[in-house]
Amino acid sequence: MEYRIIIDSCGDLTPEMKADPHIVSVPLTLQVGDDVIIDDETFDQLDFLKKVAACETCPKSACPSPDAFLKVCEDADRVYIVTLSAELSGSYNSALLAARMYEDENPGKRCHVFNSCSASVGETLIGMQIQELENMNASFEEVVVGTEAYIEQQHTYFVLDNLETLRKNGRLSRIKAFVASALKIKPIMGSTPEGTITQLDQTRGSSKALKLMTSIAMKDIRPGTIRRAAVAHCNCESRARLVADELKKQLVIPEVYVIPAAGVTSMYANDGGVVLVL
Repeated sequence: MEYRIIIDSCGDLTPEMKADPHIVSVPLTLQVGDDVIIDDETFDQLDFLKKVAACETCPKSACPSPDAFLKVCEDADRVYIVTLSAELSGSYNSALLAARMYEDENPGKRCHVFNSCSASVGETLIGMQIQELENMNASFEEVVVGTEAYIEQQHTYFVLDNLETLRKNGRLSRIKAFVASALKIKPIMGSTPEGTITQLDQTRGSSKALKLMTSIAMKDIRPGTIRRAAVAHCNCESRARLVADELKKQLVIPEVYVIPAAGVTSMYANDGGVVLVL
């Protein structure tokens, strides 16, 4: 195989990407209490959300080993690995080690690791960018430079409908979580250029929060400058489609993908969460 795109399972892939032999997902491992869950095609979102709701401790994730990345390179001449933000997981460092091992063991073959500085469909769109450049017969170096430039201008936003994960991991006190839930306060979050998470705003009610998130995104992006965007959702497809429809109308984006969240995104976003990347 000439090239391979490897995306850790925080990237929520489209059905077409899952069926593409050039693209492969490497699973992270999730833990909820005593339950260990592999974030692969066997992941059951509704069962996972039930386990999370019933468990007082915060769910955790473990990144893939370097060997897990190395096994799926499959002797490709050009390998591109996309991981969730290095600020959020050890997946990036694990992939870097795998890339060095692959090039050492296969002289003449190339492997580059992209720190998405994002997560979820941010990784998905990066994978699409890599494949688009490959299909244009760009060189390995041109793919790397072009994709790194794309990552620098990418924007990630998300709305949390359920604040229990923030409470369980200590980022929100029990009292503040109770007050926020009682008043139906929904935070609008975003990623920094470095790949950390920050709160951008907040409002009352899920519908207002999604509208505010979309409004913030539209202020950051000039109409007609983005060709594709993606919205991931955790058990709330109708909300995600409202965001997608508004983006198409206001920003004139030809392609807006609506994708169900896999395991890692479900863990971070929790039930009702929506992630927007453009």
